[in-house]
Amino acid sequence: MIKVIAFDADDTLWVNEPFFREAEEEFGSLMEDFMPRHSSIKELYRTEIENLGLYGYGIKGFMLSMIQTALRISGHKIPVKLIDRILEIGYDMMQKPVEILPGVEEVLAELHGGYRLVMATKGDLVDQERKLKKSGLDHYFHHIEIMSEKRVEDFAKLVRHLDVTPEEFLMMGNSLKSDVLPVLELGGHAIHIPFHITWEHETIEHEVAHKNFYQAERIAQVVEMIRKM
Repeated sequence: MIKVIAFDADDTLWVNEPFFREAEEEFGSLMEDFMPRHSSIKELYRTEIENLGLYGYGIKGFMLSMIQTALRISGHKIPVKLIDRILEIGYDMMQKPVEILPGVEEVLAELHGGYRLVMATKGDLVDQERKLKKSGLDHYFHHIEIMSEKRVEDFAKLVRHLDVTPEEFLMMGNSLKSDVLPVLELGGHAIHIPFHITWEHETIEHEVAHKNFYQAERIAQVVEMIRKM
């Protein structure tokens, strides 16, 4: 029996990745005097991946990676006004309204009371807390877990904290790499709800085949799936 249902936040509960794509495109435009747009975006991605261990996930680390990349590809000749604009890009991202995805609140309301609901997501603590508060969804959740990474050991720690077995734990989210595979390896259940844009770092090349794996086209379908588990 499922006792705890955990939800990823970004691009599962609310829109997130499109804002990063917009920022990347603007960054590429800013760097066109030094490098073609597509090349500077690739350089930015490389910097982000190299910095994940230091900065983690989120807008602040993204801002620092943009500045670092801009300095590198310009040979430290980038005008100060462009650095200022990069900071504004990050600031603007943090001021974006929280756009809840269709069906999310209806599903939370349906499941609330019958299960312990948890938000388990990666990212910057302050930024994710801000988005959760702005969303108005916080009252549905028994527990909030902002994770620096989503590995098997991270989910194992969460399951122990919630005092359930992996078999009683269900995770749902848009990332096969972060939301599905670690939970399946732990022995839990996972529902993949794809979003139309996925960050390259979160993609995998192989199909997932597991008795505890479920695929939904949209979040509205998960209630019926859970009732059949």
